[in-house]
Amino acid sequence: MARTGSASLFGLVAVLALPAFAAAEPEVTMQADREKVGVEDTFRVDITVANAPQGATLNLPSSDDFEVLGRSQGSHMSYSVGPGGAGVVTYVQKHTLTLRANRTGKLTIPGAVLLTGSEKLATRPLVIEVVPGRIAQNDKRRAPPPNPFGLPPGFPGVPGFDDDAMSGIPDDLVPEVPRGDSDLFLRMTLDKNEAYVGEQVMLTIHLYSRIDLSTVDAVTMPKLDGFLSQDFKTPTQLMSEQRIISGVAYREYLLRQKAIFPLKSGSVVIEPAEADITTGLIFAGHKVHRKGNELKLTVRNLPPGPATTIVGRWRLSREISQTEISLGEPVQVKLTLEGRGNLQAVQLPPLNAPPSFKAFDPETSDKPSSSRSHVGGTRVIEYTLVPQQTGNFVLPSVSVPYFDPEARKYDEMRLDELAITVKPGVGGATIQMQPGVPTVTGDPGVKNQLIGGGLKSLRHTARFATPRPALSTQPWFVPLGAAPLLLTLLAGAFVFVRGSIGPETEDSIKKRQARAAKKRLAGAEKLLAKGSTGDFYAEVERALTSFMSARLGLAVAGLTRDELMLKLTAAGLSEVDRRRIGHVLETCDTGRYAPGMGEPAARQQAMDEATKAMEAWR
Repeated sequence: MARTGSASLFGLVAVLALPAFAAAEPEVTMQADREKVGVEDTFRVDITVANAPQGATLNLPSSDDFEVLGRSQGSHMSYSVGPGGAGVVTYVQKHTLTLRANRTGKLTIPGAVLLTGSEKLATRPLVIEVVPGRIAQNDKRRAPPPNPFGLPPGFPGVPGFDDDAMSGIPDDLVPEVPRGDSDLFLRMTLDKNEAYVGEQVMLTIHLYSRIDLSTVDAVTMPKLDGFLSQDFKTPTQLMSEQRIISGVAYREYLLRQKAIFPLKSGSVVIEPAEADITTGLIFAGHKVHRKGNELKLTVRNLPPGPATTIVGRWRLSREISQTEISLGEPVQVKLTLEGRGNLQAVQLPPLNAPPSFKAFDPETSDKPSSSRSHVGGTRVIEYTLVPQQTGNFVLPSVSVPYFDPEARKYDEMRLDELAITVKPGVGGATIQMQPGVPTVTGDPGVKNQLIGGGLKSLRHTARFATPRPALSTQPWFVPLGAAPLLLTLLAGAFVFVRGSIGPETEDSIKKRQARAAKKRLAGAEKLLAKGSTGDFYAEVERALTSFMSARLGLAVAGLTRDELMLKLTAAGLSEVDRRRIGHVLETCDTGRYAPGMGEPAARQQAMDEATKAMEAWR
């Protein structure tokens, strides 16, 4: 089909090569589907020709006041029996023009002219009233012309025929065909013109074309300042669908689709998108640049209600590994959030475990998802809790309000209270002791018990052998006896030489303390590369606590963390060293349950920190 986007084609000449049938008078009519239109509206004009003789030509009307956006043509032939039994063949050809006015006022469309060679038939001109703006789609259109030629149902222009594929779409979502570049244009749309802060709005960029395309070389997205955005669809190939826009057939290409979430209220302007396109054949294509339309979005604040920034449709659930546990046994609590909306913007309150539980940092995993028109996803948060004493405890209830923009009201995600029972641990312990503290099993006061069955009988047999020679007669007796004296003399000489050289330096003291620390950590070093994670961290903590007991002159295993810090302060240990010791003890405590603490790097770091803690204490 030839290009029809300019008014010059309004004077297109249609050649009707029609066969001659039974003598019948030629006829030509012209009818518009509306008498009043807006300057932004499109409307149709139908020119119908019947019984045109062979060689007849039709001159379509021409006017600079109107722009031709589309042109279609159809034909139909019928046979009937006339007076006297003679057969009459009727050949009907119809031309449909899709027009748009270039200005307002009462404008005239000149009549169409049918030239048959011997005569000239012309239709009456049409007067169209053009007003500013756009007239609603539900305005009554002029009834189609009567069916003067017996046209079949479904024939273009016959009552009941509708070729507007977008007639059921609201006006603000139907893309507007631009003036001038009507053959190829870019349009950006929003699925809504008003939204709440945090509500999802779908931004879509389409390319509409009536000409052949090779590639879309680049798409420049608008700046989305004041929005959070998430990609929804990004096609990698040009796939088109047929669309009828205001009576004109286009191929529609989806370029980009994003879900955007406004962050603040007010009237927001979204700048136009742009695209570089190659039309025609690949090797003989023509590069063009198209700029789309800007959009306006009205963003409203959330209505009065509970203090929340969560918007969408959400559901929260909770799972617990067990509700009856033994002292020191870990329990896992899993929270699952799922729904529609901006998953990254949802912040849940902390778990608020009872004070008698030690809570480790949770592990969080997000899994985004999307439906046909919404984005959302699932977030899983896993907590590890370790009870420190026995008893009955309660995980408190959780209440998280959110705003549902589809229902236009606030709702609530709620979890009820959850009871947990902690039973005594091994040996009937009711309080979790510090790792490394020896536990006494059994009654230490019961001693020297006789085994059931009484005393065994004395031996009454003996064997006699030749006595061995006296030790003083052995050749190694004298050197062995003189060895202690020799070692004492050597030690005294070493002390004398060391004293003559000078007192120990700060560096030598640190080295000596480092050697002592490494000896105390020998047991943990054996478990560094292999062995269970719990045994390794217990051994490190045991070495550190025994070192502190020796330096302080008292047992520190039964002290609480605060009491230990007071003792270290009284001993003159600096705040930095006290923090280092506290950090090592916390690391050893965490190493039993936290994931990743069994890695070689984590173990080595714990060893190094313990060594530094002992070396730093003079």
